[in-house]
Amino acid sequence: MPNHEIRVIGDPVLRTPATDVTDVDGALVHLCEEMFETMYEAPGIGLAAPQVGVQKRFFVYDHGEAAGVILNPRIVESDGEWVFEEGCLSVPGLSWEVVRPKTVHLVGVDLDGNELSIEADELEARLFQHELDHLDGVLLVDHLDDDQRREARRALNEMTMARAGLSGGSLPPVPLSGGPDGRSPGRGLRLP
Repeated sequence: MPNHEIRVIGDPVLRTPATDVTDVDGALVHLCEEMFETMYEAPGIGLAAPQVGVQKRFFVYDHGEAAGVILNPRIVESDGEWVFEEGCLSVPGLSWEVVRPKTVHLVGVDLDGNELSIEADELEARLFQHELDHLDGVLLVDHLDDDQRREARRALNEMTMARAGLSGGSLPPVPLSGGPDGRSPGRGLRLP
């Protein structure tokens, strides 16, 4: 059983930008270990701290060829375009084709305080972009075109009603964009 519940779309914590990590201590290392367990159980290939309710700028990842923890990540360069079907642990069961840069240069720090500089492409680049979006209060649905957004709204409202055991419109619709104040813009990995 996962140690942390993954927050889902509609939870305001997902729309709140995270703050920088300033101290690495035993509690943070333990949290990262628990986040890996939660991510594997989901299953997913990346999990950002806000997805488990922690408003700090870091994420864990494991895409099969590399795994790690990146603190205070930033993308300093990107190039190209790559269309790929993308999902998200915070938008469970749904995925859409999304265009993102094909390559990125990501910098950050690991748990030992070592500076990281990673040139990533395709899947790894997408993973890093997706997790950074979470750190900025951005969700996958914010990258959708108008037709995809309509489809997403319909699917998310149906899921919300199903979870609540309702067959009518008794719950408010799930917001697809905007922050806790309803004004903040957003954008937004679970891969199929």
